[in-house]
Amino acid sequence: MARKSPNIREFQKRFPTEDSCLEHLMRTRFGERFACPKCAKYARYYRVKSRRSYECEHCGYQVYPTAGTPFESTRTPLRDWFYVMFLFCASRNGVAAKEVQRQLGVTYKTAWRMCNLIRKYMGYVDGDYPVGGPGKTVEADETFIGGRDSRGSEDKTVVFGIVERDGDVVTRHIGKRAQEDVFSHIRAFVKEGSKIYTDDWNGYRNLTARIGLEHEQVNHSAKEYVRGDAHTNTIEAFWANFKRGIKGTYVWVSEKHLQTYLREFEYRHNLRKHPSLMFDCLLAAFPKAPVW
Repeated sequence: MARKSPNIREFQKRFPTEDSCLEHLMRTRFGERFACPKCAKYARYYRVKSRRSYECEHCGYQVYPTAGTPFESTRTPLRDWFYVMFLFCASRNGVAAKEVQRQLGVTYKTAWRMCNLIRKYMGYVDGDYPVGGPGKTVEADETFIGGRDSRGSEDKTVVFGIVERDGDVVTRHIGKRAQEDVFSHIRAFVKEGSKIYTDDWNGYRNLTARIGLEHEQVNHSAKEYVRGDAHTNTIEAFWANFKRGIKGTYVWVSEKHLQTYLREFEYRHNLRKHPSLMFDCLLAAFPKAPVW
């Protein structure tokens, strides 16, 4: 049985102070000893007081553990960042910036920036890897996010998802519901030899001829949702969870930032069988170069 995700007491015990967070960041990214870029000697680095840096024991060259991470150029305490990352991993439906603002006592602008960068970081850690393969089954489906405004104009946007049964999910904000947009993502993220199930949208026709995947459709228009092994219930369950998070936690998201919210929910889905690793993966995957 998978170990449960850490609770708040475990977090407080693991990271009781600001220094413990910086020390973790330093040792995770650079280790105990490494060759100094300036003097080329194999050295241990020691903490510099009054700043977020460590210096070489031989020449005094300084490295900054926060450089290239979401915490670069921020005055917000690292422990606050780690705590918000913990909240994102402990929650099933996301964490609103207003909640972060209330808990940390920061401005809404600061809280929103923290949440946005953490979502991007979750996407970086999760990555985008093709799903399926010989003998594997995947499901593909598109859905609409949004609604109608007060004037009755359409403001829906389209997102597309591919999920491997009992495996990972990949999602994309595609902007419009067009066959070529959908097919390009299927080519990119579904491995050869996969069997793919979709609904009866006309855009999925000729999928086998054009891409070479074994393909079956279920006729939702005729209220057919399961036919033997053919169904799209897995990807639709993911969409349902995503929409609950948007409606219940975030209320509304802009089209500009929609992909970052998708990545947040992807991350949780792809680690659902190992909830104890959600927080640890975020704490161990800091890049060596800026990606933000």
